[in-house]
Amino acid sequence: MKFFTDLIDLLLPESCAGCGGVPILLCDACAVPLRAPARPVRATPDGLPPPWTVAAYEDPLRSILAAYKEHGRTALAVPLGEALARSIRAALAPHLTSPARNTSPAWNEGRGATGEQPPQRAAPRDDRVLRLGHDPPIVVWVPSRRRAVRRRGHDAVQGLVDVAAGRLRADGVPVIGVDALKQRGRVADQAALTATQRTANLQGALEVKPQADVAGRLAVLVDDVVTTGASLGEAARALRAAGADLLGAATVAATPRRRP
Repeated sequence: MKFFTDLIDLLLPESCAGCGGVPILLCDACAVPLRAPARPVRATPDGLPPPWTVAAYEDPLRSILAAYKEHGRTALAVPLGEALARSIRAALAPHLTSPARNTSPAWNEGRGATGEQPPQRAAPRDDRVLRLGHDPPIVVWVPSRRRAVRRRGHDAVQGLVDVAAGRLRADGVPVIGVDALKQRGRVADQAALTATQRTANLQGALEVKPQADVAGRLAVLVDDVVTTGASLGEAARALRAAGADLLGAATVAATPRRRP
């Protein structure tokens, strides 16, 4: 049945991934949640810095992420990745500082040393710099299960990181996406598990790849959605065990907390 659904999606004119009602990749109304400012996620496992997120994991974002991950709408990596960039920037914010301003009389008066008007320079979107030493921080994503990557034909979260890292570098925030983590073995599907069961299910499930040099590196951990934080918590454990210094975590969306 999924084959025929995907075939119909391929043959019919593209419609909004959120509502399906407009012949466009993503309509303005459905894009609104992705344009929100980043905010911290409060309920997280011990040892994990509060992840930053942009939107609630509910429609239309639930449909948008499903279209991106499961139905080949890979162009959605751009709006989703730009939302992730804001979360990463928020996680890095405590480590950003504004550089000292140039107070030389020639520039303050709007004239060069020869008395000529200096050339106009475009103002950077973010003129703060990282006070983190020489090496830029790495952005490490929670890896998808190998079976899911084969089925989808792409690593969904890596695609978002590629867009987010490019956006941040263009804005003057140097980061490097690093494919550092891998699954150690099979884990059960998390969908029907409680928070406690998810943590137990993922315990020891991730490790740093032998070729990934993360020791002593500053890192931001990312995923597309945070539910209980179990996946991020296990990824954080693996990175710290390999010697990485975890600065924070970032996601596109967070599952709304259910009230008792």
